[in-house]
Amino acid sequence: MNLTQQLLAALKARGATEVFGIPGDFAIPLFREIERAAILPLHTLSHEPALGFAADAAARVRGGLGVAAVTYGAGALNMINAVASAYAERVPLVVLSGAPAAHEASSGLLLHHQVKSLDSQWRLFEEVTVDRVRLDDMASAPDRIARVLDAALDQAAPVYIEIPRDMPARACAAVPPRRQPQADPERLAACADEVLARLRSAGRPLLMAGVEIRRHGIEARVAELARRLDIPVATTLMGRGLLVDSGVRLLGTYLGLAGDPALTELVEHSDGLLLLGAIVSDTNFAVSARRIDFRHAIRVYQGQVELGHHVYPEVGIAALVEAMLERVPARPTAWHANPRRVPGPRAADDEAVTPLAIAEAVNELLLRHGPMPVASDVGDCLFTAVDFLPTPMVAPGYYATMGYGVPAALGLQLATGLRPLVVVGDGAFQMTGWELGNAARLGCDPIVLVFNNASWEMLRVFEPDVNYNDRGRWDFAAMAAGMGGEGYSVRTCGELRLALARAQAREGRFQLIDVRLEPGALSPTLERFVAAVKRLSMPAPAAEAMLA
Repeated sequence: MNLTQQLLAALKARGATEVFGIPGDFAIPLFREIERAAILPLHTLSHEPALGFAADAAARVRGGLGVAAVTYGAGALNMINAVASAYAERVPLVVLSGAPAAHEASSGLLLHHQVKSLDSQWRLFEEVTVDRVRLDDMASAPDRIARVLDAALDQAAPVYIEIPRDMPARACAAVPPRRQPQADPERLAACADEVLARLRSAGRPLLMAGVEIRRHGIEARVAELARRLDIPVATTLMGRGLLVDSGVRLLGTYLGLAGDPALTELVEHSDGLLLLGAIVSDTNFAVSARRIDFRHAIRVYQGQVELGHHVYPEVGIAALVEAMLERVPARPTAWHANPRRVPGPRAADDEAVTPLAIAEAVNELLLRHGPMPVASDVGDCLFTAVDFLPTPMVAPGYYATMGYGVPAALGLQLATGLRPLVVVGDGAFQMTGWELGNAARLGCDPIVLVFNNASWEMLRVFEPDVNYNDRGRWDFAAMAAGMGGEGYSVRTCGELRLALARAQAREGRFQLIDVRLEPGALSPTLERFVAAVKRLSMPAPAAEAMLA
């Protein structure tokens, strides 16, 4: 077998199910061998940022590795932001990049796509990956491939593989199988015992589920642990969509002052807060009403466990969960159904659509047809999605890059076969929404809700007296047919409900619902979030005056 075949086989063995790619001259030999090998399907998109988002979402929803293949320079550098997002949000994304051959590098000529030096790309990717390899030696290639792929899985983070264009068809030995990380048994036992002792002594224990539990494929085991401990569970904003239909006591998503006051009180006054795979970031915790003292919480994150001033290094989250399960006997426990919101007064058909009305219409759809995965962009669409009934969701909730939603939906559907619902603002759609033109060729048919308020509205709420957030009113519904889908333009709640019902019933082509929102129409969650940020950023006397 050649280098490309061995690389693809190793990727497949570690959970990859497809390669997302955009070719270029330095990557043509690699792409030719990927297509010939037919070990993993190759899905091409139109723009490298979307390529990275699609591969990122595929890894998030199914576990294992996401794979994006690009050419040297203009291709790889165009994907840096998507890789940075995956690094920030703990996604095992593998970047395959073509590169100049050795004889080209020594020619003395500046090569096209070259920046400062031939190694500029390598050095840039050092900042957004946890390991890198250049496959220019077939004797060492198998072990080096195994090292970086295992690093991606062990650390739930991106890696970079550079393949000079004279190497893809070279004969290569097999890549060693996955090496499972092993924790020191005495350290692991001591850590599990101390964590359980802390939880058992707590009067108000609570498990906060974060994204790492899905990255490491332990969502079901975490649910089993929560049931055995009979401990309530909340998710972070980034973890929204975790543990759906798992039978745990799922209380909802913690948003501090922007969220449910009862849940906020439970989280912030817990004397046994287990942060399991949660990223301690501003988007997850900055609007805390009572600042959480993380020194007194139990943090399990990035391969170590922190209990106050006690730190257990090199104790992985998966190993710790298994060790805790060994110590907590299985017993009959109550199975908790997902919370179902009691329907409030239904908005009249002729009322103007608001973000809250969008959430209510989506929830009606979910109640009729069951959960469907959601791919959310950032902005008020993400805050609106917090009010959706529990359903699987992917979103860049911490890194908060725009343009994620549509390409993520394509990656999600290709990786799982499930039809997704997309919520995206008009500004983000203008960046990557055009990838929907690839949907028919890829066999995808997402339902897309565009929050069209002719503005970067979430930025406007923080700076209302400027004009640079204006985007103009684009007719996205009219553009859908030209991209191979069907479009609907809605302004009232009745039109939205009808459009959603039609979109759900029409399969085989993407369905785009252009929701015409009035300027200033915000979700209740975003309104609370903005108020909380402003309150917490004020000097104390001003904040007290605002509350008076």
